[in-house]
Amino acid sequence: MILPAVAGLAIVLIVLWDAFETIVLPRRVTHPFRLTRLFYRTTWRPWRAVARQIRSGRNRETFLSFYGPLSLLVLFVVWAIALIFGFGLLNFSAANRDLSPLPLWTGVYLSGTTFFTLGLGDVTPHSSVERLLAVAESGLGFGFLALVLSYLPVIYQAFSRREVSIVLLDARAGSPPTATELLRRHPGADGLAELQSLLREWERWSAEILESHVSYPVVSYFRSQHNNESWVAALGAILDASALLIASVENACSRQARLTFAMCRHTVVDLAQVFDATPRSASPDRLPPSELHRLRTVLSAAGFQLRDTPVANEKLAEMRRMYEPYLEALSYHLFMQLPPWILAKEITDNWRTSAWGRITGFSSPGQQQASPDDHTE
Repeated sequence: MILPAVAGLAIVLIVLWDAFETIVLPRRVTHPFRLTRLFYRTTWRPWRAVARQIRSGRNRETFLSFYGPLSLLVLFVVWAIALIFGFGLLNFSAANRDLSPLPLWTGVYLSGTTFFTLGLGDVTPHSSVERLLAVAESGLGFGFLALVLSYLPVIYQAFSRREVSIVLLDARAGSPPTATELLRRHPGADGLAELQSLLREWERWSAEILESHVSYPVVSYFRSQHNNESWVAALGAILDASALLIASVENACSRQARLTFAMCRHTVVDLAQVFDATPRSASPDRLPPSELHRLRTVLSAAGFQLRDTPVANEKLAEMRRMYEPYLEALSYHLFMQLPPWILAKEITDNWRTSAWGRITGFSSPGQQQASPDDHTE
């Protein structure tokens, strides 16, 4: 029977190639059809839709945090089921109809016991082709298990490296991190030196994010430990601070700010393309003129003299247009809230809280910070 054999072989090859691209191939895959991409598109959207219905921010984040790890396990199960069914079709096609008539589901059962190397022996292959398929599938089962076990540590190592830098940002830029707090907490010559070093570290951090999240996009769905933190928010705060330094300040940090801005902008643009996230305009504006004026007043009191000229304002607006639409797209797709440029009021940093304390939320003054709840499809 040719048709079941062709279908089974196609299923096996598609799954193996998809697993190779997902786990082994260290670069972005650009062709339109992928089993993994289809899986994440069909599971993330309803998961996100359910999360929108949860009113409590803490419960919503807890629910969203399950998706990343759970999706990995379900993806492995989908791959395994597809391989078993594909080999089941091959067994059904290869069976000798005169000596050993084999129903389709018996072929699938034989495939399952072979894939997991159960060795039950109640159904045995008879023809040479069936025996060859049994040997090939049992070896593939071992290889599949080894591939899965090697993939999980890579994912969690990438997640851990990402989160270390985000946690370190707590005392340096607040919780959540904002551009205003980042600059305000680094006054004077010593502060500028520390700020320059921090921007250099985040230039490298964004490059690592680009490499790891393009190679393993599933890491993007893993949430941070605290509800008011995320890698998207941290990246946005660093981009905001870099844009502000480039447009309004001329000091020792300006050159490093340009390098960091370039790398961070590269990261958000490429990751938006990975998720097919269409650039979106911010609504409402994250930095209206009144907030920009208040930001300048706060930073001026901290020792930062920001240029307040039409040229500087236009330069800042131009730089914001370079990254904010892509940042908004990532925020919407991943359901991660962006931080304001300046907080409405001083809040307690995460490192100052305890298990009995409550981490406060945040919004920008004069407006309610747009949360993912406000987005509509």
